[in-house]
Amino acid sequence: MKILVTGGVRSGKSRHAESLFADAPAVTYVAAGPQYDDADWAARVAAHRDRRPSSWTTVETIDLADALGAADGPVLVDCLGTWLTGVIDAGSLWAAPVEDVEAVVNGRLDELVAALAEVPAERIVALVTNEVGLGVVPDHRSGRLFRDLLGTVNQRVAQMCAEVHLVISGRVLRL
Repeated sequence: MKILVTGGVRSGKSRHAESLFADAPAVTYVAAGPQYDDADWAARVAAHRDRRPSSWTTVETIDLADALGAADGPVLVDCLGTWLTGVIDAGSLWAAPVEDVEAVVNGRLDELVAALAEVPAERIVALVTNEVGLGVVPDHRSGRLFRDLLGTVNQRVAQMCAEVHLVISGRVLRL
């Protein structure tokens, strides 16, 4: 089963997604996104890593299609927002024309959707993402670009999932 877990920042999405694998002896945890070089980011990554079982394997990559294809068992992707940032960063696309950014992101998204389509129904895959479309319109171009693209990513991935879980204040609403 494929499940998209969405919600705001610090809403409990990752903790909820991890709980979906409570009975799994081994999980491939895909840390999808850029690695920042600052103490706050390192502490956040360490907190996530410390609460996961030692039997889980961590893969750090923005190549989600390959990561899904290489995994034998359950997979947790955390998160599509950092994945999108990584894709844009890797192409140095933040200042590029919107059409160019969309072309690259949609190409990578097509690969992800195709990989999700190949996942057997009995295998659990959870993908964590951020819901960024409920707030104000971002003041800066990069914020608007990110918000719009992540909305598209979330819609396409949700179409591939049997369930979508919205996490707000640590509470889960199954959509």
